[in-house]
Amino acid sequence: MQVKLYGLTTCPYCRMAKRFLDDGSVEYELTEVDTLEGQEKDDVVAEVRKISGGASFPVIVVGDEVIVGFNKKRIKELLDL
Repeated sequence: MQVKLYGLTTCPYCRMAKRFLDDGSVEYELTEVDTLEGQEKDDVVAEVRKISGGASFPVIVVGDEVIVGFNKKRIKELLDL
């Protein structure tokens, strides 16, 4: 199952989400939005707003489900951890 994590390098919940996925040996695509620049950053921010309905981080996409915030219980359920 494809997993994407949109986060910020300065966000403690984003770091917790990364650590949780790493500890569970989950393969995921990471986009640290605050490290992007120019049009690329604008495009990713627009994508995050579209899929999550806002601009809160982290945003974790597991298959077709979008999780806003670090919801450990829901991530575990979706990934069968």
